[in-house]
Amino acid sequence: MAGKTINPTRMELTRLKAKQKTALRGHKLLKDKRDGLMKQFMQEVRHTRQLRKRVEEGLAPANAAFTVASVMSPEMLEQALMAPRLSTEVTVDQRNIMSIAVPVFHRAEQEAQPDLACYGFAQTSGELDDALQALNRVYSDLLELAQAEKTVQLLAQDIERTRRRGNA
Repeated sequence: MAGKTINPTRMELTRLKAKQKTALRGHKLLKDKRDGLMKQFMQEVRHTRQLRKRVEEGLAPANAAFTVASVMSPEMLEQALMAPRLSTEVTVDQRNIMSIAVPVFHRAEQEAQPDLACYGFAQTSGELDDALQALNRVYSDLLELAQAEKTVQLLAQDIERTRRRGNA
């Protein structure tokens, strides 16, 4: 500002006052947006923690069953899991949280082979059945967790961007 000359007139004073008023209003709007984003962010973080706990509790028995099922030969296990019985399609929509487009995942499940298992029961252990059922139970929670974590990540990025713009 040292090199800039300003005419000391009443019109210049009025223009500078209007400019200051606009800047203060913009700063207040950014502060309000940041506060709203922080409130949404904290709600999403709490929801994500609950989902993560539920997913981890659901994955524990599946991992234990897969560990027990993996005592069979790796080739047999790979062959048993090669042809899936279920086919899942995930579509992604978007919802708006304070001008931030966050993803919403929708799961549409179709059975490829309705009554037939994709592997023979003679060559596989029962723990493999238990592991696949446990994974299927936790799949929707896992998809919801991915959605929630992406939402938290996008909110955090926008909070940081808003904080930097407000401080500039």
